[in-house]
Amino acid sequence: MRDVSASIESLVTSLVPQTQSKPRFKEELIAHCKDILSSNIGTAHENDTGHLAAQIKRHLLQSESPSNASLKFTNLLSRLLDQPVLSRKPESLLFLYSLASSPRQPTSSPFLASLQAPLRPFTTPTTSPTDLPHSPQPKGNSKAEILREYRARTGRHYLPEHLLLRDTLYLLQGISGKYVHLSLSDNDAQPKLVFVEDSKYIIPPPTKSLIHRLSEVGHLYARIAAFVSTQDRPSIGMIEQSLCHHLQTLLTEYYRLIAVLESQMGNAPNSAPGSQSDTVVGEETGLTLKRLDVWITEWRLRMRMMSVCVEGAHDAQGGALVNLIHSYTDNGDPFVRKFTDQLLEEVSTPFFNTLHKWLFSGELYDPHAEFFVSVDPSLAHLQGLHPSSLAGGIDAFGEDSVSADRGDGGGGLRVWEAKYHFRKEMLPMFVGENFGRKIFSTGKSLNFIRYSCHDSDWVATREKMSNTGGILKYSDIAGLERSIDSAYSTASARLFEVFTEKFRLLDHLSALKHYLLLGYGDFAEQLMESLGPSLARPANTLYRHNLTATLETAIRTSSAQNDPPDVLRRLDARMLEYTHGELGWDVFTLEYKVDAPLDTLLDPGSLEKYKRVFAHLWAMKRVEGALSSGWMRVAGAGRVGGRLEELEYDWHQIRITTSEMIHFIRQMQAYTQLEVIECSWKALMEFFARREGDLDAMIDAHQSYLDRMVKKVLLISPKVGREESLLTQVREVFSTILQFREAIDNFYNYTLSESARLDQARDAARGVYTAPTSLAHTQSLSQIRKLLREYSTSFSERMQTIVQALQSHPDLDCRFLGIRLSFSEFYRLKKDREVLATQRS
Repeated sequence: MRDVSASIESLVTSLVPQTQSKPRFKEELIAHCKDILSSNIGTAHENDTGHLAAQIKRHLLQSESPSNASLKFTNLLSRLLDQPVLSRKPESLLFLYSLASSPRQPTSSPFLASLQAPLRPFTTPTTSPTDLPHSPQPKGNSKAEILREYRARTGRHYLPEHLLLRDTLYLLQGISGKYVHLSLSDNDAQPKLVFVEDSKYIIPPPTKSLIHRLSEVGHLYARIAAFVSTQDRPSIGMIEQSLCHHLQTLLTEYYRLIAVLESQMGNAPNSAPGSQSDTVVGEETGLTLKRLDVWITEWRLRMRMMSVCVEGAHDAQGGALVNLIHSYTDNGDPFVRKFTDQLLEEVSTPFFNTLHKWLFSGELYDPHAEFFVSVDPSLAHLQGLHPSSLAGGIDAFGEDSVSADRGDGGGGLRVWEAKYHFRKEMLPMFVGENFGRKIFSTGKSLNFIRYSCHDSDWVATREKMSNTGGILKYSDIAGLERSIDSAYSTASARLFEVFTEKFRLLDHLSALKHYLLLGYGDFAEQLMESLGPSLARPANTLYRHNLTATLETAIRTSSAQNDPPDVLRRLDARMLEYTHGELGWDVFTLEYKVDAPLDTLLDPGSLEKYKRVFAHLWAMKRVEGALSSGWMRVAGAGRVGGRLEELEYDWHQIRITTSEMIHFIRQMQAYTQLEVIECSWKALMEFFARREGDLDAMIDAHQSYLDRMVKKVLLISPKVGREESLLTQVREVFSTILQFREAIDNFYNYTLSESARLDQARDAARGVYTAPTSLAHTQSLSQIRKLLREYSTSFSERMQTIVQALQSHPDLDCRFLGIRLSFSEFYRLKKDREVLATQRS
C-alpha cells in the first residue's frame, strides 16, 4: 500500500503544481483519489460480461458504425476472453464502454478536469479546488511552444528537414551529403555515419536514428552495386552473370524510385535555420523523412535479399549458388518467397539451358564448371566438337568426326564410367538427387549412343523434337519432372535397342556361355579329344597356330559351326604365360575378343572372370575325360585280370574308388552347369526381356551374373583370408584323381605283363613256343599297390574335408552340393569305420 500512496502523491504533485505550497490541499486530493480507487461505484451489475457485451452491441447498432461492427466486436471479445494475461476483463470492457459513451470534450477544456476535488465544507478559509484550472501559466502556450521559445533564446535550432532529406537521398545512393557523411576508417570495413553540427543548429536524436535506419538501404545498395561492377568480366560463371544481370535490372528500378523521390522533394522550401517553417515542412512538401522511410520499406527488404545473394556468390557458384537462393523459398514471409521465386526464375536460366542440351542431346556445354555434371579432362577429347558450334548446327555433325576417337581412351567401360562425374554439391535442391541421377544417366546414355554407338542421327532427331516441346524453367517443376522421366525412358529404351539389335549383345553373351563356360558339350568333347595329346606335353613345345587350327577343327566337327561368323571369328585359343616345368594343360585357355561399344559391358575385367571360370571348368572336363578313359581301362582289365586271382581284390578296390571319383565329378558338373550357370543365365535373360534401366543397370546385371557364377562355381568363401580354401581342396582332389588315373595305367600295364608271362609259361608247359613279350616295369607291384592305396586314402580324406566345409558354407547352393556329394553320409560313416578300426588295432 505504501507504493500505491507514493505513486498517488507523485501523480497529484505533477498534475496539480499548487499542492506543493498547500499541504492540506494535497492531502485532500490524495484522500479523494484513494476513495475513488477503493470504491465499487458502478459495479453493481456491470461486472456481468454478457450484460455488458449486450449494452456495447446495442450502442454499436445505434451509433454511426459500419454494418459489421457488431460482428467484429464479437470476434474481438472472444479473443479477449481467451487471453490469460488480463485478470480484470469486465472492468476493461466497462472502461472502454464508458469512453465510447461519454461525449467528446472541447479542446479548450481544462487539462485533467476529472481530477478536480469534490466540493466539501472547509473550516478554514482555503483556495477552492474549483480554482485549480486558473494556473499562473500563460493561457494557450503549449510545452512545444515553450521549448521553441527556449531554443530561440539560446540560439540552438533544429536543422531544417528538407536539408537532411537531400542528404538522405544521397545516402540512399551510397554518397556522402553536406550534413551527413559516410566515413570509412582503416580499422573498420563497414562505413559509419558522421553528422556535421555546429553552434547554430543541431540534429535531434530521433532524426539521427531515422537517418541511420534509412542509410542501411544505401549501404546495401553500395555493396550490391560494387559486386555487379566487379563481376563484369568473361571469366565468371554464366549463373553469376545471370545473377548480376537481374541485380542490375533491380538497381535500375531502384534508380527510378530515387528519381521519383527527388522530384517529390523539389517543392521543399529553402528555410533558414530558426524559422517557423521548419516545423511545418511535412505540410509544405510532398516528402519527409518519415514518408521516405515508408516509401523505402519494400526496397529495404529487397536490398537485404540481394545482399544475401551477393555474399553467397563469393563462396558458391553454379548449382551451389542456385541452392543458396532456393533455400529462401521456404521462408514464411510471402514477400521473401515471391522475391526469391522471381530471382530464381532469372538466375536459373543458364542452368536450364545447360540441362536442356544435356538431357536431350547428351552434350555438356559448361565452360565454367557450374553444372552438376563434370567431364574428365583426360577423356574430354573423345566428345569431339560441340554440334552447336558447327556451321549448320546439329545437322552438320556426322559420324566421321568421331571415327578417329574410336579405340582411344582405354576401353568403353572407362569412357562410360570415368568420362562424366556426378557432383552432388552442384545439384539444385528443387531437382532432387533421384531426378539428378536420372538426368545424369540420360545425358550419358545419349552421349554414349552418339559417340560410342555412332547413332548420331537418332540423337539429332531427338534434339529437334525436344525443341518443339517447350523450354525447361523453374516455374514449371512438374513439367521438368515429366520431361526427365520421358527422356530417361526414351534414352534407356534406345540404348537397349542399340545393344541388342545393332550390336547383337545377346549373341555374344550366348557365345561366351557356349564356349568359355563349355555350354556346347560336343564342342568341349571334340576340343578335349583333339588337344589332349598336345596339352600333355610341356608348355614350351606348344605353338599358338597349332592350337588355333585344332580349335577350328573342333568348331567344324561340332554344333558350333552353326553360330554366326561374327561370333566364330572372335573366338581364339592362346597360351598364358608359363614357367619352366608347366604342361599345356596349365597354360591353355580360350579367348573371346570384343570391340567398342561391347567392351563397355564385356570389359577386360569381366573377360578375366570368364577365363577364370573356364580354367576351372576345363580342369573339371579334363578330370572327367581321364575318369571316362580310366573306367574303360578298368572294365577291360576285368577280362585280362580275371585269370590273376591275386590281383582281383586290387581291381575291386580300384573300381570302388573310381566310382567315388566319377560320382564326385558328375555332381560337380551338374552343380556348375545346371544350378549355377543356367539359373544365372535365366536371371540375366529376364532382365534383358524387361528392358528396364540404363547402361549402368545393364552393366550391374551382367556383373551380378558373373559374380554369382564366380562365387558359386569356384566355391568362394566369405571368410577373410580363406576365400579360396575350398577351391584349393577341390583342385587338390583333381590332382589326386589324375595321379590315381596314372597309377591305374601302371597297374593295368603290370596286369597285362603278368598275364602275358603266365600265358607264355602255360604254352611252354604244353610244348608250344611263344615269342617272349617283355614289358619294362618301372615300378614293382608293391609300389603300385602302395600308390593306389595312398591316392585312394588321400581322395577319401579330402572328400571328407570338402563335404564338411560345404555343409557349413553360408551359401545355400553350396550346402546342397555337400548333401549331394554325401547324400547317405557315406564319407562320415567311412571315417567312423576307419577310426574304429584304428582303435581296435
